[in-house]
Amino acid sequence: MTLPHQQNWIGKPVRRLEDARLLTGQGRFTDDIEVKHQAHAAFVRSPHAHARVVAVDAAAAREAPGVIAVLTGADAVADGLGSLPFFPLHKRPDGSPITAAPRLPLTADVARFVGDAVALVVAETSLAARDAAELVAVEWEPLPAVVDTDAAEAPGAPLVWPPAGSNLAAMYEFGDDSAVEKALAAARHRVKVRIVNNRVVSNPIEPRAAIGEYDAASGRYTLQCCSQGTHLVRKCLAEDVFKIPLDKLRVITPDVGGGFGTKVFPYPEYAAVLWAARRTGRPVKWLSDRSEAFLSDAQGRDNVSEAELGLDAEGRFTALRIRSSANIGAYISHYGSAVPAMAGARTPTGAYRIPLLRHEVRMLFTNTVSVDAYRGAGRPEMAYLIERVVDRAAMACGFDPVDLRRRNLIRRADMPFTNPVGTVYEPADFIKVLDEAAAAADWEGYPARKRAAEARGLLAGRGIAFYIEPTGSGNLTEAVNVSVGGDGVVRLQSGTQAMGQGLWTSYAQIVAERLGVSPESITLVQGDTGSIASGGGSGGSRSLQVGGGAVRAGADAWIEVARPLAAEALEAAAPDIEFGAGQFRIAGTDRSIGPFELAARQPDRRIGADGTYTADAQTYPNGCQVCEVEIDPDTGVVRLVRMVAVDDIGTVVNPLIVEGQLHGGVAQGVGQALLEECVYDRESGQLVTGSFQDYAMPRADDLPAFLSVFDQSSPSQSNALGAKGVGEAGPCGAAPAVVHAVIDALRSFGVDHVDMPVTREKVWRLLRRKPA
Repeated sequence: MTLPHQQNWIGKPVRRLEDARLLTGQGRFTDDIEVKHQAHAAFVRSPHAHARVVAVDAAAAREAPGVIAVLTGADAVADGLGSLPFFPLHKRPDGSPITAAPRLPLTADVARFVGDAVALVVAETSLAARDAAELVAVEWEPLPAVVDTDAAEAPGAPLVWPPAGSNLAAMYEFGDDSAVEKALAAARHRVKVRIVNNRVVSNPIEPRAAIGEYDAASGRYTLQCCSQGTHLVRKCLAEDVFKIPLDKLRVITPDVGGGFGTKVFPYPEYAAVLWAARRTGRPVKWLSDRSEAFLSDAQGRDNVSEAELGLDAEGRFTALRIRSSANIGAYISHYGSAVPAMAGARTPTGAYRIPLLRHEVRMLFTNTVSVDAYRGAGRPEMAYLIERVVDRAAMACGFDPVDLRRRNLIRRADMPFTNPVGTVYEPADFIKVLDEAAAAADWEGYPARKRAAEARGLLAGRGIAFYIEPTGSGNLTEAVNVSVGGDGVVRLQSGTQAMGQGLWTSYAQIVAERLGVSPESITLVQGDTGSIASGGGSGGSRSLQVGGGAVRAGADAWIEVARPLAAEALEAAAPDIEFGAGQFRIAGTDRSIGPFELAARQPDRRIGADGTYTADAQTYPNGCQVCEVEIDPDTGVVRLVRMVAVDDIGTVVNPLIVEGQLHGGVAQGVGQALLEECVYDRESGQLVTGSFQDYAMPRADDLPAFLSVFDQSSPSQSNALGAKGVGEAGPCGAAPAVVHAVIDALRSFGVDHVDMPVTREKVWRLLRRKPA
């Protein structure tokens, strides 16, 4: 692909540079890597949701063909391995730190969920390891289990981690409850909703994989794994598990087939293959299959919330109370106890002016796999809750859903606006976005479409939802290296991590615009702590606004490093050298030299520069989605017929990539709304939805053609590009918009609430429910 020469690349729909390599099978994912003399690992996992490990008999497994070693949790303890750490954002109700079960490479004492790994077999082949794993005999003492939040706090509930004294891991509280209660009591309207935000499995197309190596001579480890950031993985494993200096562990991440938050942090399996490599003297490789991923990958969402909203006679919001219980699983994953009241807790009142707030979140242990960040990490959950109670208020109090939102949205004139928790919203025009969405969806034309659907024997409904979310993560600093070679290639090193979101192309457009070269001359290097000194990885929609800002800073730094070299080449003084249109030029003359020619004149035929950038603050993308559905009353099948999204995401570097990100996010929001639900049996704790036979993923025929509209009238003032996060915007608006549309279609049947997922069976039963 040869791109035309131009100077203004930002905002252009450049086709993704990474696609040709990936689509022709030239991608290099972790499982594609073969290390000389590598062995293979298979884990022995608990079939019980809660059981004491009485004994592990590995004698038969050790005698099996091809087996090199069998390691157990007791071995991990004996070798002094530490627990994976977690981010202790919150505390227990008494102010004491969270106490939780240690998360070792293998569990030694008690299995706390179905899939908890208690032993590891290392063999010459993957099949030999799996066969031998079946020969490991574990004597279990089954214990009572609890899998959902309601049961976790019931009197006499089984304790997941007895030293904690209860299943309450941590609690978040904000606001004056008595003041909020007083305002709610005085309100003309008081509306309450209880919602279940269903547990989901992220299911990236590439399952997790890892290869561990250990060099006994140097005492250095190397881990190759699919991650969303190598530096966090290295820090956790080196400092907490192996207790070694950072420079003793190198982490490499090649191509990554999707992450969605699930691959941000390290897992016990990654520590286990490194440990096994040290114990056996061989590189050790592990690849999860899909069933193992259902059992062991960190999952998402899973909370139950109540929201109560007060309104005055004119429909203006006066107070909001939120009470949530969040399932964090048996072990605390890296951000597991933080996510339920982290990013989402910064915007609990949404884009609305609500003067009084009380917000409580209880994080609860259960005998399930860990829950952690999943596309949005608390922001879609918060958006869903606030939008559900606002829509319920419109329905219960007789307000038009668009008018009620317009009446309460924060005005542009009031920006920057500080919400009740102290979050400062940067300037934006929420009402403009709302009106643009209504216009794009042809809101006024809906009655005619509804009549047409009814004439075909279908039920029609429409829904609307507004969202605002904080993006950029808590790490607003990133560094890059920009190196221009005499071979015509610009080499860009970044500590962010591509996982399918098109970072190579977006970053190349930024460099191309600053240096006046073609994007196709730029290559992106990521995912190696051995060559990249620092990096915050990719998560929290930070890559463009923070990483892209660093790329711009790096390109500008390169110009300054190269300027005196250009002056020398042109035999002029450095102050007389100007740079523009891809050329260093002596001011006022036509004598010039380009970046590649200048690099070719250097002793090593290369010029490099480092750039570091820190954004001023997080950004607050916002948007509005409108959904229309048609429901077959005979089967309960819900068909999406219209899906419109208007998003204020600041400066758009590449509209093709942005649209793809929005479409993917909307698809995941639709999946949660209509299809996806991870279910554990309440009695046994067994995972019921352990494969794609039982867990429904959205397919192409479940989705309509999306209409995406970008509102770029309010670029961010917090970063150099003016960009706002976009990777997690889609699910924030999609799930509530879809649910609102379904409820609207079912209103004539007395339905005013339904929890996700709104499956066809659930709809069919609601349509046949006898009136109360």
